[in-house]
Amino acid sequence: MESVRLGLEAHARGHRIARAESFGERVIRRAPHGLAPIIGKRIEAVARRGKFLWFELGDNAAAVPAGAAEAAPAEPAAAGSVAAMADTAAAANEVAPTAHAATATVANANGPQALIAHLGMSGQFRIDAAPERHLRACLVLDNGTRLDFVDQRTFGYLQPCALLPTADALPGGQGTTRALLPEPMARIARDPLDPAFTAEEFAQRLRRKRTAVKTALLDQQLTSGIGNIYADEALHIAGLHPRQQAASLKKSEAHTLFAAVTTVLREALAAGGTSFDELYVHVDGEAGYFQRKLRAYGRAGQPCLECGTTMESIVISGRSSVFCPRCQPLRRRKIR
Repeated sequence: MESVRLGLEAHARGHRIARAESFGERVIRRAPHGLAPIIGKRIEAVARRGKFLWFELGDNAAAVPAGAAEAAPAEPAAAGSVAAMADTAAAANEVAPTAHAATATVANANGPQALIAHLGMSGQFRIDAAPERHLRACLVLDNGTRLDFVDQRTFGYLQPCALLPTADALPGGQGTTRALLPEPMARIARDPLDPAFTAEEFAQRLRRKRTAVKTALLDQQLTSGIGNIYADEALHIAGLHPRQQAASLKKSEAHTLFAAVTTVLREALAAGGTSFDELYVHVDGEAGYFQRKLRAYGRAGQPCLECGTTMESIVISGRSSVFCPRCQPLRRRKIR
């Protein structure tokens, strides 16, 4: 997700949203005003906490003539144009595009605003891409750049919302300096790459969990941004069995795990993330290649890259977990 955030930041920060269209109500969570509140707003920052992204929105531009956002071209739509994208999406979704006209007084315009984006299982942001049948929403910036939200499985969404002060008075997440957070994300914990999240805080929270350490790593109220792949990788580096009780860990082990998690996340970011298929790509359509460097995930039955022992797979809380029985022994300890 950090790779996606960086890509969006490079293309969108500092620009105003000149036009916004959504195709169907599901993508905007049936928001009563749709995407109207964001038209004319300037994107001040692109921020992230865990798997959630949000665009911090600034003041409205001078009044845009009503209907400007839904003006149709006089000529047939050219391939790749917004109108062509709308036609493609409308045909695929069997709905009419919902274009929200910009006005000087959009709904909920008072106070700090944001546009949340959650990619769900298959959502993507694409920059100036070719027409796509799974297009769910489209933002056009004041410089003509088009941000397309594409989602094959339709679990992702965009949602305008208010920004509220963070409980700890620290910046809301990666990519922002403001101590503000979208209201629906108040219960989502910081992720390990967040400068405001320390190893000590991680260790304290982790050692209070009376669950398997693998389950704890996936708990978005403990820390966010760690999925099944990166959890397996971090546990392998730290030498911890995925079934080890989190509450049984020594403080030093919890710190070692935090270091392993941050190492994995930084390596994945440098490699552009993990792309097993075409659903997981950057905003420019390029795939990441961290999957080529995996030490544990997906390697059940193969030799451990550290010791040669055959890697094993078990199921914990409904998720597969791959580990090395030699490098990651299960230690029997009393729970504190």
